[in-house]
Amino acid sequence: MHDHSDLRADTQRETGPTRTFVSGEDPFRRQPDGVRIHDLLTRGRQPGEIIPLATLTDELGGAADWPAVGDWECVTTDLVQLVHSGDCDALSLGLPEIARALVCTGPHSHVRAFDAAADEFIDYGPEERAAALAEVGAFLAGLVAEQDLWPGDGLLAPLARRP
Repeated sequence: MHDHSDLRADTQRETGPTRTFVSGEDPFRRQPDGVRIHDLLTRGRQPGEIIPLATLTDELGGAADWPAVGDWECVTTDLVQLVHSGDCDALSLGLPEIARALVCTGPHSHVRAFDAAADEFIDYGPEERAAALAEVGAFLAGLVAEQDLWPGDGLLAPLARRP
């Protein structure tokens, strides 16, 4: 049985639509970058909290501090390769367009959508993003209650934390 206290959704743009992957424990194999990213995704977080990479990017000064942490693009590419080769469990959340856009942008971002029937733009922001993440959290809680997600084999331990 795997510990799912650090479930999170990570997104990666592929050649087609954005796909959202979910994994338990530390799915990253590129080291030490993956371990450092995992540490930032879990340090000071609540168990089960969903942390999209867009949130971590916002916390890292809008990407200015990523170079000091690691190469997130390579780590994410590795994760996608693991998923495609079946070396860890993953699933697509099938988020609607607006929810997907909100999850893929930072926590303070806004997404505007045009409502042709009303002939106006609708602004979606942090409240709608939080609601989308809450829905993802509820979905994942139900999923892991039924079946553990397999993070893959041969993973390195997370960084040791100081009390």
